[in-house]
This record gives sequence, C-alpha cells and structure tokens, in this order.
Amino acid sequence: MNRIRMIVALALIYMIFAILLNSVGTVILQSMATFGIDKPEASSLERYKDLSIAFTSFVVASFLPLLGYRRSMMLALAIVGCACLLMPIYPTFLTTRLLFACVGISFALAKVGVYSSIGLLTADKTAHSRLTNTIEGLFMVGVLAGNWIFSAYVDPAHPANPVWFNVYWLLAGMCAAVIALLATSKLDESAAHSKETNSFIGSLREMLRLFLLPLVYVFLASAFLYVLIEQSFGTWLPTFNNEILKLPNTMSIQFASILAGMTALGRIGAGFLLKRVPWYVLLNVCVVAMGALVILVLPLAQDVVARPDVGWFNAPTAAYLIPLIGLLMAPIYPVINSVALSSLPKPMHAAMTGLIVVFSALGGTLGSYITARVFAGFGGIHAFYFSLVPMALVLVTLFFFKRETDRAGAATPATIGLAMK
Repeated sequence: MNRIRMIVALALIYMIFAILLNSVGTVILQSMATFGIDKPEASSLERYKDLSIAFTSFVVASFLPLLGYRRSMMLALAIVGCACLLMPIYPTFLTTRLLFACVGISFALAKVGVYSSIGLLTADKTAHSRLTNTIEGLFMVGVLAGNWIFSAYVDPAHPANPVWFNVYWLLAGMCAAVIALLATSKLDESAAHSKETNSFIGSLREMLRLFLLPLVYVFLASAFLYVLIEQSFGTWLPTFNNEILKLPNTMSIQFASILAGMTALGRIGAGFLLKRVPWYVLLNVCVVAMGALVILVLPLAQDVVARPDVGWFNAPTAAYLIPLIGLLMAPIYPVINSVALSSLPKPMHAAMTGLIVVFSALGGTLGSYITARVFAGFGGIHAFYFSLVPMALVLVTLFFFKRETDRAGAATPATIGLAMK
C-alpha cells in the first residue's frame, strides 16, 4: 500500500472539492451580475449542490466498499472534471446548476472514500484525529486558494463579464492530475470488508443499524447544526461584503478568503490544542466565543458608506473581524467526526460517513436558504444575527454527545458492532 501517495491524493481531492463546493458564494454573486437573477433564485445553487450530496450519500455510501474507495474517488473526479469542461463551453445558469449537481454527486462519493480511507491509513484514535484535522485543515486551504483563484478571473471593471467561466479549465486539469495520481497508487481495502458489507442488502442493513445507537442521533444533530452555521457565513459572506460593507465584487470575494484562512489555521492548530485541552471543553469555548463575536462585531457593519478609494488597508473594520469566526468554528466539525468514526468498526465507516454527508448537506442547504430569505427580506446584518440560534442549539447537542461518548467509552468498536447485530 502506497501510504504517503494515498495521503497526498486524499489531501488534493479534498482541496479540489473545497474550491468547487465553497465557490458557491462567489458563483452566486457572479451569477446575479452575469445572468441578472435575484437572490432566492441564485441561492438554488446551494440546493442543487447539497440535495445531490444528500441523495447520493444515502443511496450509495453504505455499499461503496463494494465499488472500492480508490475507484469511487477516481469516478468522482471524472464526473466533476467533465462538468467543469462544460462551464466555459456553455456558460449559462442552467449549466451552472448542472455543475453544482455534479459537484454534489461527486463530493458524496469522494468524501465517503476519503473519510473511510483515513481509517485504513491510521492505526489508532489519536492518529485518526490528527489525520482528519490535517485533511480538513487542507480543505480550508483549498477554500482560501479558491477565493483568490476565482477572483483572479473576475473582471473588476465589468463584473458581469462571463470571462470568469475560464477558471473551470484550470479546475478540470486539476481533476485529471489527481485521477492520474490515484491510478498509480495502491490502497489495501481488505479491512473495510465484512460479511455484511459484501452485498447490497447487507450494506444497507449496516447503515440502518447505526440508528440503534443513541450516539449517532446526537452526533448527527451536532453535525447538522454546525454545517448550518458554517454555510450561512461561507456562502453569503461575499454578498455581505458587497452589499452591506460596500466592497467591490473582486474585493468582496478576496475578503471572504480570510474566513477560509482562519478556519484552516484553526483546524491545524486544534491538533496541538487537543493534546492539552479536552475536546468537549475546547468546543464549548469555541461556540460561546462565536456567539460573542457575532454580537460584538455586527453593529460595526451598520450604516457603512461606499467609498471609491476603498482598499485592503482602509476597508470597514467588520470586513476584517467577521471572518475571525472561522478560527473559532474550525475545530468543531473534524473533532466530532473523528470521535464518532473512531468509535465504530472500520467496515461501518462508509455507512457512518454516508450519514455524516447526508445530514451535513441538509444543514448546508437549510442554512443557505434561511440566510438567503432573511438577507433578502431584512438585510444581511439580521441574516448573520440569526446564526445565534443554531449556535445555542449546538451547545445543547454537544452536551448530549459528550454524555453518550462517555457511556460508550468502556465499549470497544468490536463490541459495538456485535451489540448492533
């Protein structure tokens, strides 16, 4: 097994999908300029992405070991690479919706493959958590890079210019390069197979059995609420910067990259903090600090006046402070994912990852839709204030998640598997 090559491939896959998935905020802003559509219609791109993720994950995740994780990741890259090629050839809003549907389908295949492969490439919970945080941190590096890559293709003088579609030539080439890397790498997937996962019915039964564990319910609720918060800010921050903070389109996209940079820094740094701070304490401090930041910073975004000479060194203060929320929310998602997955036998990782992807996608869709509606009806400041509601609910679900992990602490992954049969 080519361990280092596979880890590099997993990181690159996640970075490619980071660029594509989190480009939705930029593409929403550019689609409104290029195609003349309104916010609710533009927000449909989030639904095309997230609902296709949820549907694909539910249908195929549990029996993906039958196809093979490496082959599934190659298939995912091939699908999204072809969709990227269509964008500059047929630059329409219909093609854009098709792209995000393909991105959703492909990411479902890729994420199950990546998360399940982490279990095959690590030997214990500590190594699992460390590699998960590293790959999720590199995901946010991809988001950061993506904002700058897309902004480089936007015409600052004429934002409606469809020249920005040319970015997809580059993304298609990146997909082809990683397919070649995977094709020349090997992954030992024998540990991912069991008698149950060697058939379609058995694999589906394995996923449904997960619902016998109370731990799964509180974990999925936590993941759902977290992604609802993350997508609210990640998707609509470029538009917030443009309409509320009065920044030009190009700068709005570039300032949004600070959020991705802070999240990447937070996830990589969390690996060091978790050696000294219990995960439950760290996550609660992060959520409370997120709420405090929202309450303190959003008043600074009110009544901003447009300035023709605005630049990186004289932008509104809120443009620098709001993205700091990424530093605080960064550890939550990878930590709860790692705690849940490393508590289960490896043959169950694909099924569990499928549920993670489904509920994450639903949370992302709902978060973006609610934010779009509140943004359109009451303004961007009220839309971001609404994030305080799911933040409070995350504190509740984390309490129950910690209680269930403590109860399951004496049980090994093997005995959990037996108890579900």
